Amino acid sequence: MSSAIEILFPGLASVEYRVTSPATSEYNCIAWAAEDDVAWWWPDPFGDYYWPPDVPRVESLDAFISAYGLLGYITCETAVLELGLEKVVIFVDANGVPTHAARQLPSGRWTSKLGQLEDIEHDTLDGLTGDLYGRVGQVLRRPRPPRHGVSKK
Repeated sequence: MSSAIEILFPGLASVEYRVTSPATSEYNCIAWAAEDDVAWWWPDPFGDYYWPPDVPRVESLDAFISAYGLLGYITCETAVLELGLEKVVIFVDANGVPTHAARQLPSGRWTSKLGQLEDIEHDTLDGLTGDLYGRVGQVLRRPRPPRHGVSKK
């Protein structure tokens, strides 16, 4: 029996994935890929949602690349895990309009927020490719930020 997620994203039925947080409308995939779980990011022309200052409020791949560029991301060619790098992919529809973003975890798996649904961790990007999100339009990378915290010795 398919889950509600697999009905929307049938490609997930054939890949490994797991739900990592409950559904919420507090943030979306674009924010989640930027490690923001308190704002809904979208370049709407009316300013109803958060969008980085000085980035055009247009639904274009260039605008999304610029938004992530403010976080230190640059374009690259491959979504393959590279030591010391953190990657984000931007999905686009058939017209090249951004639809989704996912962030690569240190394990090489990916994390995605599915609209107002749950966050998931998935082993490949193929599970989200399809009618709803389209395909990967651009891969971005930046040096993996150091993680600070208490050492458990």
